[in-house]
Parts: sequence; structure tokens; C-alpha cells
Amino acid sequence: MVQLNGDTRAEVEQRARALIDAKPDDVDHTWYEDPQHIGELWRVRESGLGATAHVPGEPDTWEGWEDSAVPVHRLGDYLRDLKRLYEDFDYGHPSVYGHFGHGCVHTRIPFDLESEEGIARMRAFVERAADLVVAYGGSLSGEHGDGQSRGELLVKMFGAELIEGFERLKGLFDPGNRMNPGKIVLPYRLDQNLRLGADHLPWEPETVFSFPHDDGRFSRAAARCVGVGKCRSSEGGVMCPSYRATREEEHSTRGRARLLFEMVDNDGDSPVTDGWRSDEVRDALDLCLACKGCKTDCPVNVDMATYKAEFLHHHYKGRLRPLAHYSMGWLPAVARAVAVAPRTVNALTSVPSVARAAKALAGVAQERDVPVFAERRFTDWWRERGGPRGDGHRGEVVVWPDTFTDHFHPAVGRAAVEVLEAAGFRVKVPDRAVCCGLTWISTGQLRVAERVLRHTLDVLREDLRRGTPVVGLEPSCTAVFRADAVELLPEDPEVERLRAQTRTLAELLVERADGWRPPRADVRAVVQRHCHQYAVMGFDADREILERAGVDADVLDAGCCGLAGDFGFEKGHYDVSMACAEAGLLPAVRQADDSTVVLADGFSCRTQVDQAGVGHTPLHLAELLQAALHGRRPAADRPAPPSRRALLPPAGVCAALLAAAVAARRVRARRAAP
Repeated sequence: MVQLNGDTRAEVEQRARALIDAKPDDVDHTWYEDPQHIGELWRVRESGLGATAHVPGEPDTWEGWEDSAVPVHRLGDYLRDLKRLYEDFDYGHPSVYGHFGHGCVHTRIPFDLESEEGIARMRAFVERAADLVVAYGGSLSGEHGDGQSRGELLVKMFGAELIEGFERLKGLFDPGNRMNPGKIVLPYRLDQNLRLGADHLPWEPETVFSFPHDDGRFSRAAARCVGVGKCRSSEGGVMCPSYRATREEEHSTRGRARLLFEMVDNDGDSPVTDGWRSDEVRDALDLCLACKGCKTDCPVNVDMATYKAEFLHHHYKGRLRPLAHYSMGWLPAVARAVAVAPRTVNALTSVPSVARAAKALAGVAQERDVPVFAERRFTDWWRERGGPRGDGHRGEVVVWPDTFTDHFHPAVGRAAVEVLEAAGFRVKVPDRAVCCGLTWISTGQLRVAERVLRHTLDVLREDLRRGTPVVGLEPSCTAVFRADAVELLPEDPEVERLRAQTRTLAELLVERADGWRPPRADVRAVVQRHCHQYAVMGFDADREILERAGVDADVLDAGCCGLAGDFGFEKGHYDVSMACAEAGLLPAVRQADDSTVVLADGFSCRTQVDQAGVGHTPLHLAELLQAALHGRRPAADRPAPPSRRALLPPAGVCAALLAAAVAARRVRARRAAP
């Protein structure tokens, strides 16, 4: 990749043409001059270190000779000699990149750092590479500094006399050798203090997740981070929302990964000694939003949401859990129980004193409003409607009735059915209670999640074997089917079918509804991508559908909404949750004028905006498309939070509830009596 600069476009084009004319005929080229492609190429280059550290099917690569530099006019010869050196040591195909315009070369080399023989070979290679770069009049460290990796080798570049001068000068100012010891003066050996080493035998705990990208080993997953620090960014992408809120290394993806590495490290010097019961690791993971942003944004694809779920499973095994794990972890079961009398529950939770007590018992932040349960669920509407309609010339699809759509925002499900039928699909909805297990996964109740998923596979089995697509409306639930389920139940062949056949609404319309174009909505929209969709499914199909519908979409690059499922509701998380929202999402919504639609497919994202009171009620993509079908302006079809006066239950219901409470109290008193 070559970037050419100049004072004018004509000058740059002239240089580019000259370079193209000078290249060998058998070398192809592509010329980009638009800012978008240039930016994308630079993002690829900037991810070079992380992207080449863990290449599937290849040995892991390591630093150790990643920063040499030679005069630019000698770079070609140096690279050819360096390649021969790789071959001499049988190092296969290391990655080679850097800043060739300045003669600086970065590499990642498949050193064996876990055996005495491999470490000795690494040392021999680096010593010969140092001799090579010195012979070319170059530097051991072109950009990053010498540190421990090259401090021992500086005598080759500077000579013994100058190194002795360095030692005497440092001795004058630091006679106790307390300032940054072991680097330039009296350096550590380059094969000393290795993170791994010949005696590295990490703890290999049994896990519930299969960790297929790490050879099924949690220790390898914990060592995946190579310290790039992209999780410490302050803008762009999703990773890492908690670090952006706190600016503490402990709350970055890298900081958490380091603690997990220490947890499985059997070195006696490790500060984490309690394994899965570690309070230090638990506290570091507490502010992880499980947004999965690192799964995509991290150059080495650290998946901290999965690591957190695995840790919580073991940490609380056989112990009492935080209250929120019971209330929100079991939300699907709670919601089904509430469906017996949703109006009464809504009325009770609209009474301030009752709401305060309920939130305290549930481990929910008092600053949060209790979400309003739908009085008529999506699945109730489906049964009353009488099932599928339309000719279905494009085939059958299953619309997944996730807990959030079914019990809180059923209008989203109704809209999706209408849109899919308009596009020519025959829609089905499961006739049994189903769930993806998301809330149990996020709270680390993985055995329950497994049972829930197995039930789901039983319900969907015939549809999956017929190849029927499953349309997910809630991105986090869709992501479970596309990613987590396969890692929880890798032995079940049906789970791979579920992964392959699950689609978002936009993906299905793009892939299966050839040529279908929704009526034009002709609106401007501010769009918040759900973190799990960003990380697992991507957003390209949504962009295409929005373009087809004539939507002028401003897709925010504003990070996580901050609610992130149960995270923003849990006691103690409110301030961090709102700080995440204020970092991008809420200011963008406030600035949107009244004619602008706010789109957010995620229930968490919509709830965060709703409860912030910023003047807009966000919609799901299905609701926008449904409005376009009817030629009307998109508007949310769901109730506002209930007022205390409007939804108080009848006096008879209040009396019955009070009588039940008194009776229960009397029973407890009798049981407690001697």
C-alpha cells in the first residue's frame, strides 16, 4: 500500500502515473483517490499488529523484532535479507508491515515461547537480525523504543564504550538503579521476563462455553489480548463504553483481559490467586456492559461479554447471586407471570412507594422507571388474528417472538408481520413459549440458558430442517442465535442450522425478497445501531433497506447506548450507564428536529432514549417500513409510561391484593412461632 502526497491533485496524479509506469508488468494495481476507501485502507493498516497476532489455522505470532529501521534506499535489500533469515529459522510466513516510506519495519513472527528450544531459537534469530540491521546502518528501534526486547542488543549498535558511558551517566543521577531498571543500562536479557516461558503451564479450567476460536481453552482466550489498547479510544466504534465513562485501565477490555490472564496463570507471583472466586476479577467485570463491541472492534477479537458470562457462572455457582440476576436474569419467566395481569402490575409499579420497594427487592437502580408491560402481547395478537395470511410466494419465515417484543413492544412484532407479508412471505410464529436464553447468558446462569436453548431447538426443529428462515427482531436475541448458541451447544447439529438460518429483518428482505422495494418513507432518521448487531450481524443490510425506502439515514458512530440489557437497570450502574449515553446517543437525539425520526432496533436503546426524556420516541425499522406501506409518517404504536391516577386498579383488585398480603404475613408469623 503506497500513499502519495503533493501540493495539488495534478501533482499527486503525476506521481501515481509515474509509479504505475515504473512497476513490472506482472504486478497489478488498484488506485484509490476517494476519502472513504483511503480511510478504510488505513484502518486495515492500523490493525496490522492485532489482526496478524491470532490468524485462524496459523501459529500465534509475537513481537520481538517488530521495530527495526534502515535507510530508505537500502530497505529493499534489507527486506530480502530478512526474508532469508526467516527461512533459515523456519519461521514460515511472518507478517511484515510498517512505515516503509521511513524505512521502519514492523513484524509479527511465530516464535515458540513455551519451550526451552523455541526460546533459544528466538534468541538466536533476534541476535542475527540485530547484526543484520546494524550492517545496513540502521536502528534496532525505529519507532517504539528499545525496552526489554532490545536493551541487551544495544551494545551491537552503539559499542561497548558508549554503553559504558550510558551506565556511568545513569549512575550519577540514579545510584540505586531505581528509575526504570533493566532497560537501557544493565538491561534484562531479551529472553528474560517472558509473559509465557518454558515453565508456563496455565490453569485449564472446565468451561460451559466451548471457545472454538481458542482451541477450547479458556487460558488461550484469556491470553488473546496483545495489549494494542484500541479499547482505550474515546470515540468511534463501540469498544469500550465503560472505559470511556471511567477512564480507568481496570475498566478497559485490555485491563480485564490482563486480570483474566493472571487468574489462569499458575505462576506463584500472580496477584490473582482465587480463580473463579476472585473478587478482583469480579469487580473489574462488574462495569463491563457485555456490549460485544470488543468482539469486532478489538483487532484480536477479544469477546469480553462471553468471558464475563463464563466467569459469572463459576463465580456464583452454589452461592447467592446479586438480586438483579434473579429479577432481570429471569425476566422471560417474570414477564410470562405478569402477562396474567399486566394492567394491575403496571398500575402498582406506577405508585412511587410500590415502585421504590419493587426496585429495591429486584436490585434495580432507583433512578430507573419500571418498563411498562404490554396489555396485549404480540403472541396474543397473533393467535387472535388466526395465523398466517397471504399467498407467501416467497416462502415461509418464522418471526421470533423474543421477550422484549412480545411483552413490552408488541407493535414491533405486528409491524414486522405486515411488512413481511407485503414483501410476499408467509409468516409463522411459534405456538409455544420460547426464548433465546439471553438474560440467563448475560447474568452467567449458563446451565439454565442451555436448557432454554434446547427447548427452543425442539420447538423450531421441523422448521429448521425445512430450511425456514428465522427472523429476529431484537438484535441481542438474534446475536445469541448467530453466535452464543453455537458456543453453548456445539454438539447439537440443530444449533448450526439455527445459526445459519437466523436473519435480521433487513437481511431477509435484502437476501430473499429480490427486487422488493418498500414504498418511500422520505424522512430523515437518526439511527442507533445495537451493539450486538454491530458486533455479530453487521449493519450493511439495514443501510440498503433504508436507502430503498428513501430514508436519509444518519447512522451514529456514537458507541453503546449505555443501557445494555440488564446493565443499566442494575443498582450501582446508573451513572456509568448515563455517561455512556451522553457520550453520543442522547446529544444526537436532542439535536434532531421534530421532523427527524429516531430509529433503534434494540429494546435497550429505545428504553434508554425513552427514559431520558429527550423529546423523541424511537422506532424499530419494522415500524418505519410499516408506516411507509400505509403512506403515513412513522410514529411509535406503544403506550407511554402509565400515570398513577389513570391506571389504578379497581377497588376490588386492591382489596384482594391487600387481603393476600395480610394472609401471607399471618402464615409466615405462624411458621415462625415456637
